Amino acid sequence: MKLPATLRALGYRNFQLFFGGQLISLIGTWMQNIAQAWLVYRLTGSSVLLGAVSFAGQIPIFFLAPLGGIVADRRSRRRIVIGTQTASMLLAFALAGLTLTKTVHVWHVFVLASLLGAVNAFDIPARQSFQVEMVGKADLMNAIALNSSMFNASRIIGPAIAGILVAAIGEGWCFFANAVSYIAVITGLLLMNVEERERSASSESPWASVVEGFRFVGRNMPVRAILMLLGVVSLTGMPYTVLMPIFADRILHGGPRAMGWLMGWAGVGAVAGALLLASRTELKGLGRWLPVASFAFGATLIGFAWSRVFWLSACILVPVGYSMMIEMASSNTLLQSMVPDELRGRVMSVYSMVFMGMAPFGALLAGVAADRVGAPWTVTGSGIVCMTAAVVYWTQLARIRGPARQLIAAQQAANADPVEEPRG
Repeated sequence: MKLPATLRALGYRNFQLFFGGQLISLIGTWMQNIAQAWLVYRLTGSSVLLGAVSFAGQIPIFFLAPLGGIVADRRSRRRIVIGTQTASMLLAFALAGLTLTKTVHVWHVFVLASLLGAVNAFDIPARQSFQVEMVGKADLMNAIALNSSMFNASRIIGPAIAGILVAAIGEGWCFFANAVSYIAVITGLLLMNVEERERSASSESPWASVVEGFRFVGRNMPVRAILMLLGVVSLTGMPYTVLMPIFADRILHGGPRAMGWLMGWAGVGAVAGALLLASRTELKGLGRWLPVASFAFGATLIGFAWSRVFWLSACILVPVGYSMMIEMASSNTLLQSMVPDELRGRVMSVYSMVFMGMAPFGALLAGVAADRVGAPWTVTGSGIVCMTAAVVYWTQLARIRGPARQLIAAQQAANADPVEEPRG
């Protein structure tokens, strides 16, 4: 049976295994994210520490992602992801054990979050650059969009389950469920039949390899511009999720269950955005979507900041998630369409630094700002900055478009390694 165009990447057996395993695992990951935030909030009641824990969990990505990119370009990406997922599983079991035995302290959460961040610094570049090996360049945009939809479908289910479990039996069982969920993705990766690609044996030092990736970004204006816009949105806009316990408890008076539903509704919007991208079969127009989505993200964040009614806040979070996903997945798709495969891991490590690595600085700033001026004014300021960055990018769009087309054409003309034909 032929699959619809929106699902065409699922015609590849390897991507089917990846998609199914990741969906289960990511539900567990979102459960842990929500439960961990609530655990810190319950233990401390501090918005500063909420931001600090998020900072500790993501700052290793900023510093270690370039090394992760080198490893992804020189070693088997599938084996790297198997190793990182196994390490993440063990860390989740450790947090579950501490919480269920009631011996957990905030410093435990800081340490385990930092270790998980170090693991993700290697996982993200390898996992992002591994997608092209599962589906090939022709269906890469669809694979990225479906991967994003999977990420956000789990964002709907995981927080809702976590909100119910935290309220009923505590955070520990959410951490345990997350640990068990990693078995699914590890099993899927082991069952894959991936032809290992030849990696060029490089005599370059790791430092020279890192510099080569940054040099590619620096000398190509479209790549640089996309990453700068993404960095601003990540630094100022994404940390609104760190303040979600405050909105759920102090502003909307709903507790952990309300927090789970709020995150879930943001996920509904994000899934809709990802499926829209998955239905596309060409890159044309994506460059314009970036500033439009960033502007809409900032505007809807401001609306959410000043809502005092739960159902209205939940509804506003749908376009928040939708526009966030359009900006993030479009950036990922355009970057991967412009980069040669031998630099893919390193360029995606820069993407990881900008998207995930800037977020901890934003989370820390958001936590401190919320402690000083309150969560609503903090999120309002974030929205204004995102809107301003979108306007600046729009004014440069005419200069960006020509070089971007040249980069994409160069990669489309390059000979791609063969991958298995879709089955469907």
